[in-house]
Amino acid sequence: MGQQVMLKSIEIKNFAIISCVKVEFGAGLNIFTGETGAGKSIVIEALGFLLGARGDSGLIKQGSSKMTVWGEFSSDSLPKEHLEKFGIKGGEFTIKRELDTKGRNKAWVNEKSVLVSDLADLGAYLVDFHGQHEHQSLFKASAHLDLLDEFAGLGKDLDLFKKEYDVFVDLKHKLAALEMSSEEKQRALDLYKYQLEEIEKLNIKEGEDAEIEEILPKMKNSGRLMQDAQTVYGYLSEMEGSAVETLAKALNALRQMAETDKSLQSAAEELESALNSAEDTASTISAYQEGLDADPERLDKLLGRQEDLRRAKAKYGATLKEVLSYAEGLREKISALEGNGENVSKLKQALEKQDKKLLCLNEELFKRREEASARLSARIKEEIAPLGFGKVRFEVSLDRRGEIGPKGDVTAEFLFSSNAGQALRPLRNIASGGEISRLMLGLKTVLAGSCGTMVFDEIDAGISGVTGKLVGRKMRALSGNRQIICVTHLAQVAACGEKNFNISKKENGQSTEVEVRPLEGKDVILEVARMIGSSEGAKAGYQHAADLIAEALTVDLK
Repeated sequence: MGQQVMLKSIEIKNFAIISCVKVEFGAGLNIFTGETGAGKSIVIEALGFLLGARGDSGLIKQGSSKMTVWGEFSSDSLPKEHLEKFGIKGGEFTIKRELDTKGRNKAWVNEKSVLVSDLADLGAYLVDFHGQHEHQSLFKASAHLDLLDEFAGLGKDLDLFKKEYDVFVDLKHKLAALEMSSEEKQRALDLYKYQLEEIEKLNIKEGEDAEIEEILPKMKNSGRLMQDAQTVYGYLSEMEGSAVETLAKALNALRQMAETDKSLQSAAEELESALNSAEDTASTISAYQEGLDADPERLDKLLGRQEDLRRAKAKYGATLKEVLSYAEGLREKISALEGNGENVSKLKQALEKQDKKLLCLNEELFKRREEASARLSARIKEEIAPLGFGKVRFEVSLDRRGEIGPKGDVTAEFLFSSNAGQALRPLRNIASGGEISRLMLGLKTVLAGSCGTMVFDEIDAGISGVTGKLVGRKMRALSGNRQIICVTHLAQVAACGEKNFNISKKENGQSTEVEVRPLEGKDVILEVARMIGSSEGAKAGYQHAADLIAEALTVDLK
């Protein structure tokens, strides 16, 4: 296995009540603690925003024009498609995202501008989030078969099955086309050709709808932007003449002084830089004015294009990618209907042969899945039993639908029971926050082999200190081969951290600021003691905290 994706650092500016905070993470278990309401979850929310979550301009700190989050990542195991798409070379890369009060988003990967919509694809690989009440993929029955197949290592087998399934479907389409009456065939052809022509006339390019959404705000406000740019340029132009001459004289005098007193050299350089910056800014604003597009005709065309794409997505797919895929399917159907020169008897023979081949492959898949289900159930029970479950049961329910699809004829669902005599029930029906937290941790220990950084936001809510110690130890063991970031309110979990941070909130006059402080040595013990409820300076509480931390060091980091 290659190096797991790791978040090295994050810098947050003007996000909610954070003015400016930079956090440098460790490779193992990173613990965030603090008083209730101190803003512990804001750092996690900012990380989500960085990686493509929906941005809310209402989160911009009051008095600021925009919020910015910047992150540095390290990985040598990113998929090839991500490396190529985002131009990532080497093991380290950066991501930056901004949102201003007008709702305009900007994003960069390694300082290269990218669509915000693309960040979610990259973010899904980099970080796996889990909050106390979030419905994650592990709790969705629709994802359970994929998770089971990944655990069973069926990737290549499924690729082969999908290929043979596509051959089977293609033969069915061709046979159906030949067996249609001429009238039915013509009606279907007319419909397919009409739909295909409608899509092809649009000449759709994947992602252009997102590009239009980014361009339109600037074009709609081009008049105001032009006026503001002229105002800025006017102010800068006023510096010419006497003002510039005066500053130039001051610069010459300051240079002469610096020849005598070297400590003034930096002041002279700063003044010279200010003069140059003013001139450069004037040139930039001038070029900006020339680049503003105030053409109402082009704006109308973009709005029209946006509406055309919206109608296409309403008729043929939720995204432009789906619309293009639909068009490709139409071409295949048209080709099948028009290719009536093939012999029906030969097609039936080929279809029967392919059907038998597919059934054989499907049975092999089912056997592999049955074997993997037993192994997965045993592994998960082994992982979660020590987390305070006395009579835990976990099973994978396989249901054969009777109709073969691209993944076979099976659906899978994870079932769970935490107490003796309690019937197995789907994961989505678990109501206890404490059960969800512990089960999620066990599931991800077994199943999340390919994810990068794992984030747990107060998953220990609703559990006792005894169970919290078990959860903390399990999380520390899991952090042996992946980075984990955890926000916690339990001392027993905090004691297991390899790198600890305290988040505090301070009121300065009319404003509130958040501070993130890394803890080391004695400060970690004092923080754990505070979480226990020990008063400052109490020796018993301090010793108890020190014992918890020392006990955590005995965890085997596999």
